[in-house]
Amino acid sequence: MKTIVAVSLGISLCIQALPCLADNSNGKQLYLSRCAMCHGADAKGTGPLANKSNPPTPDLATAAFRKRLHDYPGVIVSSVILRPNGDLIPRTLRENGVKVPPHAWTVKDFRDLNEYFSGLVAKK
Repeated sequence: MKTIVAVSLGISLCIQALPCLADNSNGKQLYLSRCAMCHGADAKGTGPLANKSNPPTPDLATAAFRKRLHDYPGVIVSSVILRPNGDLIPRTLRENGVKVPPHAWTVKDFRDLNEYFSGLVAKK
C-alpha cells in the first residue's frame, strides 16, 4: 500500500512539473526560426511579413491574448502550428517566397515553444 501511494505521489509530481521540463533555448530557437518572421522577435506583429498576410499578423503581446494564453496553456501554440485555421501561414510564406523547412513537431517542441512564448509575452 505504501508503495502504491509513493508511486502515485511521484507520478502526480511529475505531471505537475512538466512545464519546468521545458527547454527555453529550444523554444526560443523554434520561435525565432518559425514564428518571428511574422510575429516579430517581440511578438507584437512586427516581423517582416506581418503586413503581408490577410488578415495582418496580430499583436500577441496584448493583455487579451496573454489572458487567452494563460486560460488555455499550450492550446494556442499547438492549434496555430497544427493549422485548423486553414492555409493562412503556408500561403503567406509561399506568396512571399519564404521557405521554411518542414519540422517534425514533438510534444517537447510544443512545450518548449509554449514556455518560451509565454515568457516572452508576459514581459510586455
